[in-house]
Amino acid sequence: MPREIDDAWIEEAIASYRRIEERQASLARALAELEVTVHDPDDLVEVVVGGDGAVRRVVVTGSLDGMTGPQLSRAIQQAITAAHDAAAWARRKVYEETFGDFTALGGAR
Repeated sequence: MPREIDDAWIEEAIASYRRIEERQASLARALAELEVTVHDPDDLVEVVVGGDGAVRRVVVTGSLDGMTGPQLSRAIQQAITAAHDAAAWARRKVYEETFGDFTALGGAR
């Protein structure tokens, strides 16, 4: 016996797919615009990371007087690590804001 096609379910599936596509596009736009700026604990280095996780800018904002190479390297590494962590947090928040209230087809989450 052939299975009956539920037109209402198909319509809902198509509408759900379109909502997902719209939200994915919205998420992509938000992540493209996202930038996170972080400083190392001593406020010597500023790092800007994009929503994609790429480092966009590193700026030495403090004085290098008396600073050794290893100290500067440590400050840069701390700022980059903090910026990546902050960008990951921001990506999760944007995702949650975009898809947090989304209800899957059939009402299940």
